[in-house]
Amino acid sequence: MVCNAMSSEPTEEQLRVCRAHGVAPAPPLGHEKVGVALDSLDQLPLNGVRVQPVAGTSGWYIWGGEYSEAADFFDPLHHAHMAERCPEALPFLALPPGWRFLVAPGHIDVWFDSVAQSIE
Repeated sequence: MVCNAMSSEPTEEQLRVCRAHGVAPAPPLGHEKVGVALDSLDQLPLNGVRVQPVAGTSGWYIWGGEYSEAADFFDPLHHAHMAERCPEALPFLALPPGWRFLVAPGHIDVWFDSVAQSIE
């Protein structure tokens, strides 16, 4: 199941992830933007971190492989397009700010990062 583009209702899978980690779901809206390193999505592991949302963003940044600090590393993508461009990230997108995930073959890790929570 995929979130309705403008809905703030989490999917069942997102609810399971949030329950498993003891957090209230905070799904982004379809019109909010996610920072996605589109050119890296074919690399593993898939990484995501959610910082505090600002100015129409969800706070999510998602990339594959190694992180880069290059100014053009991330591309803005509306949350509504995540199912098409990066479906592997969908289960984690209702996690609130401060949460991270890593997906690799045979491995999924989800954890809270207090530093990420405080970044704006």
